[in-house]
Amino acid sequence: QVQLVESGGGLVQAGGSLRLSCAASGRTFSNYAMGWFRQAPGKEREFVASISRSGGGTYYADSVKGRFTISRDNGKTTVYLQMNSLKFEDTAVYYCASGRIAMTSAPAYDYWGQGTQVTVSS
Repeated sequence: QVQLVESGGGLVQAGGSLRLSCAASGRTFSNYAMGWFRQAPGKEREFVASISRSGGGTYYADSVKGRFTISRDNGKTTVYLQMNSLKFEDTAVYYCASGRIAMTSAPAYDYWGQGTQVTVSS
C-alpha cells in the first residue's frame, strides 16, 4: 500500500522559511516523479513544484519560482520543499503526490498525502 506522509508545516511570519518533507513508502520511490500542490480556503488545488524520478528535472509554478526549491533523496524515499521568502498568499494546505511523470496537473498523480497546513502571517 502506497503511503505519503507530509510534515514540516506550521505558522511562520511573512519573509520566513519552512521546509516540508514527504516520506513515501509502498513502492519503489525512485521509479516515480513527485509533486507538491497546495489548496487555499475557497480555491482550487494548484500546482507548486515537481521533480523527476532522478531529481534531474524540476518544475515550478511562476508564483513560487525563485523562492521554493524541490528536492528528493531516493535513499531516504523522501521529497522536500524548501520554502523561502514566504508570503501571506502562500498560506494553504500543501500536499505531496506521486506519479509516473513530473507533470503540473493533478490528474497525472495517482497517490496523495493527507496534507500539511502552512500559515503565513502578514
